[in-house]
Amino acid sequence: MTNKSFFEKACDRQEGGDHYKLKIQPYHFIMANGLNFFQGNVIKYIVRYLKKGNPIQDLNKIKHYCDLEIDRIRKEWDK
Repeated sequence: MTNKSFFEKACDRQEGGDHYKLKIQPYHFIMANGLNFFQGNVIKYIVRYLKKGNPIQDLNKIKHYCDLEIDRIRKEWDK
């Protein structure tokens, strides 16, 4: 159930608050650029953090996902 027509229909509706209303949706950017989970979350939080209630918490989440991506890369280098 992950075919393109299903995803496009899901994109036609909005679930959640105003911080999701952006000119370019993060998931479009993430998918178009083939980003992994950690990279995608950095993008998602960076474009929304000023529109939500606790920007410091979201900035800390961005740092956390960056640290997770650094750990992932280090493990790849150590192989």
